[in-house]
Amino acid sequence: MSKTHRIAIIGCGGIANGKHLPSLTTIKNVQIVAFCDIEEHRAQEAAAKYGAEGARVYTDYTELLKDETIEIVHVCTPNDSHAVIAIAALEAGKHVMCEKPMAKTAADAKLMMETARRTGKKLTIGYNNRFRPDSQQLKKICANGELGEVYYAKAHAIRRRAVPTWGVFLDEEKQGGGPLIDIGTHALDLTLWMMDNYKPKVVLGTAYHKLSQRENAANAWGPWDPAKFTVEDSAFGMIVMENGATISLESSWALNTLDIDEAKCSLSGTEGGADMKGGLRINGENHSRLYTTDIELKSGGVAFFDGADSGRDSDLEMRMWLKAIEDDTDPVVTPEQAYVVSQILEAIYESARTGKAVYL
Repeated sequence: MSKTHRIAIIGCGGIANGKHLPSLTTIKNVQIVAFCDIEEHRAQEAAAKYGAEGARVYTDYTELLKDETIEIVHVCTPNDSHAVIAIAALEAGKHVMCEKPMAKTAADAKLMMETARRTGKKLTIGYNNRFRPDSQQLKKICANGELGEVYYAKAHAIRRRAVPTWGVFLDEEKQGGGPLIDIGTHALDLTLWMMDNYKPKVVLGTAYHKLSQRENAANAWGPWDPAKFTVEDSAFGMIVMENGATISLESSWALNTLDIDEAKCSLSGTEGGADMKGGLRINGENHSRLYTTDIELKSGGVAFFDGADSGRDSDLEMRMWLKAIEDDTDPVVTPEQAYVVSQILEAIYESARTGKAVYL
């Protein structure tokens, strides 16, 4: 990378400070030149810590977008504003990385995708779990055809008691949903990517508000306020793809279970299977015998992405994003892929509301 990239951050909360900003500052040819947040002090604090010399602070993203020297915008706001900000940034001639999920609704996600196509600007969504070492290794195994045709998969996003009680996570109007759209989206993206299958046919879903209304409930981040818990506490879906493959998606923030896993998938193919529970394992049959192989991820080996052997997952995510811009190639996470994730999530919610299967 040789060109200096001038980047702006819109939304200076937890995901910006926990992921985007620390990882972007590991890249030498990056200057973070603008920070925007509706709470000005948060933008000022982020600019003081991560900003380039002369970095500007905004409370209105439309003013930020008028700066023609800004090349790239990262959208790190609540779900309900993803689309309007991302579309405005694309229209202003910026490349856009938007945090997951792509948008609050599938219709908004589609508008984002169409705007990127029309403007010729690049758009990607922050599905950072693709960049973990186990994900890269499993993707290579799948791409090599070692599992054969993957016709059954599970997408895991289960927490026992880890409800995020800060920000707007519990606000359905702002977020569009709870654990399904928050962490289930990561597991689903990972599963579809491994299968390389983006053609859903029918979806059946359920969503529950069973534990959310309990007072003083045990929780990793302290008890929640039931009056503010307007999203589901758990949701589940079955997705049948056009080729007949089936995906089972499970998500929860609060569930009475010890079977806990998040942003993981299990795959069953004609030639073998794989799971990411407690490490990466491959299973199959050889010489009329069953075998299970544990993949050692710390021993080097060949990762799916070049340069994937150093730094945090989000460091690699940012490097690959900038490389796509420099090389004028598709980003690792394309808007078309992320749109399908949004379609399926919305179908699960619709099915849960109506009690009927949803055909796509």
